[in-house]
Amino acid sequence: MNPWLLVVVPAVAAGLGVAVRRDDRIAQVLAVLGAGATLLLALVAWIGQSGTVIGFGPALPVGELQVPLGVTSDPTRLAVATVVALVATAVQLYSTWYLRTDDRYGQFAATVSLFSAAMLLVVVSSDLVLTIVGWELMGWCSYLLIGHWSRRPSARRAALKAFLVTRVADIGFVLGLVGLAAGARSTDLGTVLEAWDRPTQCIDTAVAGGSVLGDALTACAAPDARLRAVLLALVVVGVLGKSAQVPFQDWLADAMEGPTPASALIHAATMVAAGTVVLTGLHPLLEDSPSARWFLGVAVSVTMLLAALLAFAQSDLKRMLAWSTVSQVSVMLAAVAVAGPGVDPDAGLLHLWSHAIFKSLLFLAIGWAAVAAGGTAATALRGSGAATPVLRAAFLVGFLSLAGVPLVVGGVSKEHVLSSAWDGAVAADGPGVLVLVALVLTSAVTAAYSTRGYLVLTAHVRRRPEAGRVPPTVPGLLWVLVVLTVFGGLVVLTGSFAVHRVSLLWLLLTVLVVGVGVAVALRGGFDRDPAEVLARRLVPHADRGLGVDALYRRLVARPVLRLARVVAFVDTEVVDAYVRGTAVAARAAGWAGQRAHRRERPSAGVGLVLGAVVVLGLVGVLAWS
Repeated sequence: MNPWLLVVVPAVAAGLGVAVRRDDRIAQVLAVLGAGATLLLALVAWIGQSGTVIGFGPALPVGELQVPLGVTSDPTRLAVATVVALVATAVQLYSTWYLRTDDRYGQFAATVSLFSAAMLLVVVSSDLVLTIVGWELMGWCSYLLIGHWSRRPSARRAALKAFLVTRVADIGFVLGLVGLAAGARSTDLGTVLEAWDRPTQCIDTAVAGGSVLGDALTACAAPDARLRAVLLALVVVGVLGKSAQVPFQDWLADAMEGPTPASALIHAATMVAAGTVVLTGLHPLLEDSPSARWFLGVAVSVTMLLAALLAFAQSDLKRMLAWSTVSQVSVMLAAVAVAGPGVDPDAGLLHLWSHAIFKSLLFLAIGWAAVAAGGTAATALRGSGAATPVLRAAFLVGFLSLAGVPLVVGGVSKEHVLSSAWDGAVAADGPGVLVLVALVLTSAVTAAYSTRGYLVLTAHVRRRPEAGRVPPTVPGLLWVLVVLTVFGGLVVLTGSFAVHRVSLLWLLLTVLVVGVGVAVALRGGFDRDPAEVLARRLVPHADRGLGVDALYRRLVARPVLRLARVVAFVDTEVVDAYVRGTAVAARAAGWAGQRAHRRERPSAGVGLVLGAVVVLGLVGVLAWS
């Protein structure tokens, strides 16, 4: 099957959705059918596992640059594409109920379709131009989805903040990929990898072909390693921005101003997880660039622990899930950071797969509970998860998976990430030790806030909760995600992800670390919010993201505005002063000439003519001599 269909189908659904956006019924049918068809195509392609690269057409020559616009269909990417299509389908089905009274549902559904197409383009792309196109489209769609309820000032501000922060980071992303493509004189990913990391076989082939060893070394020499490290670091900056990693972490929690289905889509399997896909594709270059991996490793190590602590102390459970996304994306990227020579980064993609399933389950479940309870604050949601068996099961299985309990999908993938970090620590050629320590500490904190979330939602029952009236589609959808969360870890048996077996020792260590986190949370008791008992003073600071938003304004916004005022002053009062001065001088000269002309006499005119003749004569004499 042609992988282009995975992109074209949701893109066409988006275009048609915009055309019929005023008719909610037709918009619903188009959105659901488009997402369902994409999921079916992804499943068929994944089962077929053709493993080919298909171009959009002949390579486009752009000067000395070749742009083939190719997409790939290897098993790993198709597995990721399948879970992206699954989450998109779930979101579209859920939105038909959640936004049933929204007067802008048609625009929302069309944007979700376009967002899905952009993410799928990044997933299947084997061309850097297509990667940039999908990357930028996701940034634009996220702005629209976060600001969907644009009548609220807080939603407009959150959308603008997300757009500005990610766009600033995208400068590095685009510069890095453009630099890599320019060095390879092609945007094809395979050609770029070969050009920037020429293998030893190149020398052997050249010598076998009759070339002198010196000529072979010259022909096969790798480009400047420092330049490669700088370009990869620029790409990492873009990934950190899109994935809400330090120092760009604050925008994702504010993105909760968007509708819950949009949050599920952005947080579960699109945009914030896209950087893992891109860096995994560039892994052959990253594994030989310890400085770039150290840069990535330090950023994700700080982020995963910081975000986990902030998640524990959130007074709003939807924002708790947002900070948990920041932390879990760090776990995905950690698998790439520690993957040096001989270590495969697919553990990060496996965690992307599992995170997409259990995080979409948690977001959609908490959206249902919030509609019934009337808010997402922990105080409003107390006991709301006990309203119906499907909600209780969804929160139990979802938080078990988030905590990394073995056997459920999140536990399987996190154990593989820990195993990869151990291999990286043993290799001692990168940030393996740092990442491993951060992962262990983060696992304990994650188990603590997962326990807190489950207790608040299901154990703190103050009155008989009501689940509200929902169509059968919603509980059916949640049951499907519950089953996938329990058995989704079996995906490792398909061989789609190149991961090794996890040792019994790591299973025992994982259980021990999770147990420590659960025990810490239970210190608060079953009838009280653990955050109120253990982190009361931290809660108001955590709700403000430790004041990073104010820090942005003080260190970035205000200096930029002051610089803009200085530039405007220089432009109007200095640069324009010359222009205005010239105009004033011209007007003054014209006025003076006019006055002189009106007062002139014949004798004065003769005198002026004679004076001019004398001057010209002197100039001629001097020139002749």
